[in-house]
Amino acid sequence: MNTREYFKNGDAWVWLNAGTVAIAVIMVVGVIGMIAVRGMGHFWPADVMQASYTDYQGNSSIVVGELVDERIDTAKRMRESGVDVPAGQETVTRRLFKVGNRDVTGADFRWLFADGLKDIRYPDDIVVLERYEWGNFYGRLKHVKEAGEVVAADPAKAWAELQSRIERSNAIHAEISALEKGEIGRINFALDKLRLEERRLQLKDQLTPADQARIEEGRNAQNAAYGKISERLQKLNSDMARDSAVFVLPDGSEHEFELMKIVGVTMPNAMGVIGKTGTYFHNVGNFLFDDPREANTEGGVFPAIFGTVLMVLIMTIMVTPLGVVAAIYLREYAGQGVVTQTVRIAVNNLAGVPSIVYGVFGLGFFVYFLGGNLDRLFYPEASPAPVFGTPGLMWASITLALLTLPVVIVATEEGLARIPRALKEGSLALGATKAETLWRVVLPMASPSIMTGVILAIARAAGEVAPLMLVGVVKLAPTLPLDMNAPFLHLERKFMHLGFHIYDVGFQSPNVEAARPLVYATAFLLVLVIVVLNLTAVSLRNRLREKYKALEN
Repeated sequence: MNTREYFKNGDAWVWLNAGTVAIAVIMVVGVIGMIAVRGMGHFWPADVMQASYTDYQGNSSIVVGELVDERIDTAKRMRESGVDVPAGQETVTRRLFKVGNRDVTGADFRWLFADGLKDIRYPDDIVVLERYEWGNFYGRLKHVKEAGEVVAADPAKAWAELQSRIERSNAIHAEISALEKGEIGRINFALDKLRLEERRLQLKDQLTPADQARIEEGRNAQNAAYGKISERLQKLNSDMARDSAVFVLPDGSEHEFELMKIVGVTMPNAMGVIGKTGTYFHNVGNFLFDDPREANTEGGVFPAIFGTVLMVLIMTIMVTPLGVVAAIYLREYAGQGVVTQTVRIAVNNLAGVPSIVYGVFGLGFFVYFLGGNLDRLFYPEASPAPVFGTPGLMWASITLALLTLPVVIVATEEGLARIPRALKEGSLALGATKAETLWRVVLPMASPSIMTGVILAIARAAGEVAPLMLVGVVKLAPTLPLDMNAPFLHLERKFMHLGFHIYDVGFQSPNVEAARPLVYATAFLLVLVIVVLNLTAVSLRNRLREKYKALEN
């Protein structure tokens, strides 16, 4: 077969398409794999090295830390950057170690030259502390104290005491957090409602002595409840501050920590594979369900997961009926003339508008115009503090609903166009009304396309960041938009989002090296959510298609 016939019969194009698909799959798998390895590998308890280090100037020190990265640079480049590399050396190998102890040394990451590391060991007694502030700490446990008195000095006994007392401290910390977010949050919410009610009655000139007495009685009751909780919190804080531990730093100095400042403690060099696996899943669980700490470079991402899912659910509730109704009107009721074609072109063009434009529109129209007018009409007592006249969950959801509306309309219209005309005419001939035909024949058969469009819209909305930066998302939200205070769902509150969390940690973090693994981990989590949504879309579409295949035939 000559070349002309080979291309003419289409075999070349088949192989070209197959190769393109293979390259695309390899690229996608490679990117996701790289993100997963770099992100999820961060939670594995790495071995901690101890070595003596001498730099090119002859300065010596003891280094304790985890190996994070390794780079090979040319000696010429290092000399240009001011490093006195020995003559005759062409390359320089540098290793990045997480040495922790930022409150002591001023930096928790350190670049070291590989040829300066000597006497490398991995002692079993090195302890790694995860702290609420200042990052990790590396050292050796000396003894454990209770109320300033040593209760365990023997290494084995001190280690057991340290673990049990940290568990006790964490349990008290969780109880304090629950009180602050639960009981105290409800008291503050009730006091704010009383304040707004009093202000509203004053503005209407309807504040009677009876109302004033009732409001004051409510304040007194809430303040009394707060007093009891405050006493309980003081006792809990006193109990939590009881224990401490003394650790020996690599340079031989000692440092004492209150256990209330420690999240967890491990001896990674003394752990086996089973122990490290358990710690790994524990760390992943903390990442998924804890609140962020240390400018989002430590802790978890639960508020961001919660905010992302809640916003997408509200957006879906808004966009689904609007998109389906618009598509039904364009396909089933509107005259197929110039106006309808113009509307379709406009809808298709809206799908290509940059998302930041929707964000600007949402900020100007939804937040400032609608929200400002809502505040003036219904919440004058809150002035000058805005209620809906500021970015929040509702405006973010509406903005993303507007952004994803073209996707739902186009997908629904395509599903409606594929329904055989004979089915509609047969339904009408049997005496069904047009509304009954639409509800019982057309919509069920178009449901695979409708569901596909909706879930594709969800997948796109979950990954959007630019518009959310203008209409509701924040770096750190003090409270979740959903709680036990009526009306339970607070649409006016700001929220956290996984996409913005990635941007903030990756580009706004003061500690780049500490933030890098969390960027990958959060990115992998967001990609995983989007992949699951897309797989769900395919599964739902196939099931609905099989269900209504008999009607099509």
